[in-house]
Amino acid sequence: MQFRETPQTPALRFQVLGPVQAWLDGKPLSLGSPQQQAVLTTLLLHSGRPVTTQDLVDALWGERPPTQAVAALRTYVSRLRSVIEPRREVRRPAELLVSVADGYALRIPGEALDLSVFERLSTEAAAARTSGDKHEAHRLLAQALDLFSGRPLTGIPGPYADTQRLRLAERQVAAAEELCAAALDIGLHAEIVVELNNLTTEHPLRERLRELLMLALYRCGRQAEALGVYTDTRKLLIEELGVEPGVGLSSMHNRILAADPALTLPAVPALAAHEDGPATPPAPAQLPADVSDFSGRSNLVGDLSAVLMNATGQAVVVTSLAGIGGVGKTTLAVHVAHRVRSEFPDGQLYVDLRGAGVSPADPVAVLGDFLHALGVTESPDSLDQRAALYRSLLASRRMLILLDNARDAEQIRPLIPGVSGCAVLATSRSRLAGIPGAQLFDVEELTSDEALALFAAIVGEHRVTAEPEAAMKVITACGFLPLAVRIAAARLASRPRWSVSDLASRLADQRRRLDELQLGNLAVETTIGLGYGQLSGPEARAFRLLALIDSPDVPLAAVAALLGVDEGTAEDLAESLVEANMLECFTPGRYRHHDLLRLYAQRKNERIGDTEEQEQAVLRLLDLLIPTVRNASRTIEPDDAEPELLTTPSSPGIGLPTSVSAQSWLRTEGALLLSAIAAAANGPHASQHAAIDLLILLNGIGPVPAHGPRVRPILETVGREAERRGDSAVLARVHFALGALHYVTSDFQGAEQSLRRSLDHQAPNKPTVLLLATANTLGVILSMGNRPGEALPVLEQVRATSRAVGTAMSEARIVSNIARVQHRLGMIDTAIKSANDGVAAARASENGPLLAQTLYQLGVVLSGGAAVPHLQEAHQLYHAQQNSLWEGYTLARLASALLAADEHAEAAEAAGQSLAIGQDMDSAYCQGLANAALGEALLALAQPARGLACLQEAHAIFTRLGVPEASPVADLISRQHTEPFSSPPAP
Repeated sequence: MQFRETPQTPALRFQVLGPVQAWLDGKPLSLGSPQQQAVLTTLLLHSGRPVTTQDLVDALWGERPPTQAVAALRTYVSRLRSVIEPRREVRRPAELLVSVADGYALRIPGEALDLSVFERLSTEAAAARTSGDKHEAHRLLAQALDLFSGRPLTGIPGPYADTQRLRLAERQVAAAEELCAAALDIGLHAEIVVELNNLTTEHPLRERLRELLMLALYRCGRQAEALGVYTDTRKLLIEELGVEPGVGLSSMHNRILAADPALTLPAVPALAAHEDGPATPPAPAQLPADVSDFSGRSNLVGDLSAVLMNATGQAVVVTSLAGIGGVGKTTLAVHVAHRVRSEFPDGQLYVDLRGAGVSPADPVAVLGDFLHALGVTESPDSLDQRAALYRSLLASRRMLILLDNARDAEQIRPLIPGVSGCAVLATSRSRLAGIPGAQLFDVEELTSDEALALFAAIVGEHRVTAEPEAAMKVITACGFLPLAVRIAAARLASRPRWSVSDLASRLADQRRRLDELQLGNLAVETTIGLGYGQLSGPEARAFRLLALIDSPDVPLAAVAALLGVDEGTAEDLAESLVEANMLECFTPGRYRHHDLLRLYAQRKNERIGDTEEQEQAVLRLLDLLIPTVRNASRTIEPDDAEPELLTTPSSPGIGLPTSVSAQSWLRTEGALLLSAIAAAANGPHASQHAAIDLLILLNGIGPVPAHGPRVRPILETVGREAERRGDSAVLARVHFALGALHYVTSDFQGAEQSLRRSLDHQAPNKPTVLLLATANTLGVILSMGNRPGEALPVLEQVRATSRAVGTAMSEARIVSNIARVQHRLGMIDTAIKSANDGVAAARASENGPLLAQTLYQLGVVLSGGAAVPHLQEAHQLYHAQQNSLWEGYTLARLASALLAADEHAEAAEAAGQSLAIGQDMDSAYCQGLANAALGEALLALAQPARGLACLQEAHAIFTRLGVPEASPVADLISRQHTEPFSSPPAP
């Protein structure tokens, strides 16, 4: 419950049982930075007692305070005084946050702090229970726990806050324990079973909670389950702590075995009848207990609360929460219901409609239970009669009805009151769109901060602080799904010997992840399975087949291909899965699985075992993607050579008429393309042929260094299978693709080895586009390795063969590569002529990427400022094409040209941009070029220390790569030293 203002509440109020907040006259105050809030928190928790300056410094910074800690502290205090006493006159002494000796004290009324109210209510509850007023004790404890609005001291830094956070969390759990005991005292055993299950999951080693759960289950007639709780607890205590259960738990076990009559609830005295009629039943209060560690979702909580509290219009307010199983719909709904329940003085009704199970609750039976709670002893028989009586009874009341886990709109329609004043809050896995006027809210996964806060609240802040990266891996593996995070955290909390890294390691294995995410009667797989069980046959098939592609999302055209249906049918199936919250659609026409639902679908695929259907689905997708990428290539680089395909696609693919649309499609579907290749690579012979075709087509448009970690194992898998089959056609393509990948990742020796292996699997007397492309790339690699004498005949042979057989291999590309070799051989004039010829041919072809490449090569072979305009044009083209790697190369070359033109500042700027791109793309060669140019520019700008550092970094990179650029950089470094520079040996 929010710490809201009442006529008896002080005008200035503070909250620490959740995010630290303050209000003045009902308006929230801005409390400043986290450190400033930490000062306020420390003072608040000292309850008016003075706190020395040194103690405040220790509270905020511990053993490592900043040098100006005291000055910063005084600034925080001054700002806080202005915030909490805004009307205080200048130079007038503060009345609330006062200076006391060598420190400060915050003097506010006790009722102004939610913690003080909590302590008072807890004390009054204990007194009421001692005096025998059990109902009053229960009411006071519930009121006290409602003051918690999340994890205490959320976001407050410092060692003092860390300690107090643990203390307050312990007080919260202890109070929840007492509330459950009080509920058992007044016969609410059925109502608290769920809450006790939640609490024991969060705090598995608290024996008192387990004892109360055993008693609640026993009183519900679930003796076997009660005894099972003892068995599970004993096993856990022995495994984790090496101890037997304590006296209280053992005694409860023995008493249940002996059927001790004292365990049954004493008869409740009949309600006193009024003189003029029958007894008046108490207002129903059926809400399950709020969770103690609710965190996050502040905007959604605020929106829902506002809607429910404004239930005063002409019609009943109906709100619906929808989301996948385990996303926390029930927890959110219960939390919000407790937050607003004071607005509904006539009571709250609750029911679990079991909509996700095989036996949903019958509205007739639910209405019977509701009528009984409203004081009706004999209910009518029919649904219509019960609904009419229910609406009549609620017509003059203001009540909140929480309908949890609804199957569909038809199930809840009879349970909606007929007039305003009441409010309905429903949860469902599907969107209950059939209720007129209902306000629909989608409950999504937690943010990373919210998931981390929930995880820390259960396992302890100190464990997360000690291993923040491992904690992030855990919540990421959980897909930020609250149920999964809660289970993972509870498993860790119950195993003190485990580290967070141990848990992260166990969850890293996707094949075992669902098995790891279960604890007791809580299991992510079971929760997802309930939703899967509601799907029709075609929906279940679609759910499974869409999980074959491990892509962030899948466009509608790909959905249709995977399912083997037209796009209209595919859209209907996908949207039905979205409605059931088994699939997500954040962008129209694009669909995705939640990570854990994808793992579930993949497991179902394995268990069903219909590998032929799965392989055909992947092949249908490749049959769409291969011609689409070919269409993109033809649009981006018209008249360029196309490698020969091993497959013959039957689909025309998606039309991409402009270079902009082609580039946009490739960027958007990059992850889909790689995922499809990976799926096909693990399939049979035909699938692997399709996978390598698609990869070679993508490689022709331009390999991306960042794809290396994902592409390399795919190529190795396909290569091993091809080697086993003796499939030279596939092996030639695998090694060519590996060579191109080594090239763009600056592994030039690896590139040469792979390209030569590719040539070994190709017939030299049968020229193909693949053969010419392989030899052309090999010539470039040889040139870069300072072996121009070997490179020139290779490239000349490529040009001669291309002309002789009339292939579409671009003359401009070959000539520009030859120009670079001629330049390295000292044939400067010939190189410039060749490079100019390449540019002219590229301009005539209207091939943008080819023109950019030939301009780049011309810029490299020209000397001095003459290269600047050509490199600037190349840079503009690469930037427009979003070819980041070659944009980085071009900027580095442009920086060198600007240096030759004595434009040092401009050179430094271009080199800096190149270095950033090289680092982002993880290209060592680009970083070497950029560092070399940047170092020289900084030397010219009188920054010798920085310049020398850049040059040394460039030299180290070039030496490691084994390229000739290392030598001139070493000469430049030597000129900056009094002694000759000694090059380190190549690694």
